[in-house]
Amino acid sequence: MNRVEVEASYRVPPAVVWSRIADHEGLADWLPLREAVRRRRGFPDPNGVGAVRTLRGGGLVVEEEITDFKPEERLEYALLAGAPLREARGEVVLTRDGESTRVRWVVRFRPALPGTGWVVSALLARILERGLDRLRRLLEPDR
Repeated sequence: MNRVEVEASYRVPPAVVWSRIADHEGLADWLPLREAVRRRRGFPDPNGVGAVRTLRGGGLVVEEEITDFKPEERLEYALLAGAPLREARGEVVLTRDGESTRVRWVVRFRPALPGTGWVVSALLARILERGLDRLRRLLEPDR
């Protein structure tokens, strides 16, 4: 399995970060996506476990299902279709750090084409880092 991990810290409480992380249809506001749509509601939270989202960007249309959802703490998802990956799973974990919030985003996957894991890992890390950077500009406009 390949593994990509990126981290960021924000000078806002977890509830503020969570409001962006868990808003599937708002992901295109900060991730490098053209569009993000929630295709199926989760339960009991519409963005929670069982929710299915479609992400469009970079020439791909990716479908993911939310598999774990603990407000202000953790969101996990599994790739259903659309990326050159197999057995892909992601987790976003929020941790309070005083008045700030640390975000750790981990994606584990097998590349569809053997030997391409390092390329996919580098590209995915860049996408996630760019997204977390854009998220900082939304959450901390004065920084």
